[in-house]
Amino acid sequence: MTTTTAPSARRQSVRRWGGLALAAAVWWALYLVNEPFWNWLIGGAIGLDLNSRLGSGVHFFFFDTVKIALLLIGIIFLVTVLRSFMTVERTRALLGGKREGVGNVMAAGLGVVTPFCSCSAVPAFIGFVASGVPLGVTMSFLIASPLVNEVAIALLLGLFGPGPTLMYVGAGLVIAIVAGMVIGRLKLERWVEPFVFETKLRGQVITSTVGLTWDDRIQMGIDEVISILRGIWPYLLVGIGLGAAIHGWAPEDFFATYAGADNPFAVLIAVLVGVPLYSNAAGVLPIVDALYAKGLPMGTLLAFMMATVALSVPEMILLRRVLKPKLIAVFVSITALGIVAVGYLFNAVL
Repeated sequence: MTTTTAPSARRQSVRRWGGLALAAAVWWALYLVNEPFWNWLIGGAIGLDLNSRLGSGVHFFFFDTVKIALLLIGIIFLVTVLRSFMTVERTRALLGGKREGVGNVMAAGLGVVTPFCSCSAVPAFIGFVASGVPLGVTMSFLIASPLVNEVAIALLLGLFGPGPTLMYVGAGLVIAIVAGMVIGRLKLERWVEPFVFETKLRGQVITSTVGLTWDDRIQMGIDEVISILRGIWPYLLVGIGLGAAIHGWAPEDFFATYAGADNPFAVLIAVLVGVPLYSNAAGVLPIVDALYAKGLPMGTLLAFMMATVALSVPEMILLRRVLKPKLIAVFVSITALGIVAVGYLFNAVL
């Protein structure tokens, strides 16, 4: 009996880990070829100019849709498997309560080293909330990830020098940490969609992950990916479609006319214009540089950049699948207030 069981167990183990290794290799290959493939297909085979509004918008839609879908698959699977080893109660005990402030700082720091745009950060946000990380801590990550990253730091340093760069990094971290702590103190978990907190195995909600096998944990990851993708794909397509439609729109003339140094409402206008747009920091910095050359104040421009990368309508559409409108409104309001305050502070200091 022992001699037949051992080889069978070994074959099962080889199939399990071999299958995972193959899936990881395919995922990584798809992620690497995603951008070159769409460059070739849209810019080469179809012949659209990738620098034109139409060409860049079409490329943006397909490239970002595949990228975010891959991130959803990879991050949610990994986080689900990891969370199967830790109960929600234990996770909250480690990161909540008195250590919540430390958790916010750690989450904001993690956001800095993950150069996601606002929509790309949503898959990680979903996974963290589902694994029991406190909502306020996760919000710090969601804000910091697009707002402050190494690409923006390098570009700002080259364009404007160390002073504005350090102020930008410090302000971004303060916004992420404080906003996350405020949201955490408000105890708004009731405004998260209930399914996010459910742990399922083969379609059934389970209350404990104790005693699960590796096959069970892997199946949980697969089930979670399928469940979330099935529920979120309309939001994903609408959000990315909207982002593609407004991609590349640079309101330089509008800013020069209505958001100049003599307008006391310039920072508010910058934030209101920035929120509907969708870009990462690297994409919006050339606009900031051009507007700075026209004499617009640095605080106004940084407020515009922060609003564009940390708050976007496509991001809100994706978040709607997991957050109720009231929580989205609180998130946007607190973050926007922080950005406005930083904009006016920068204008007063610089």
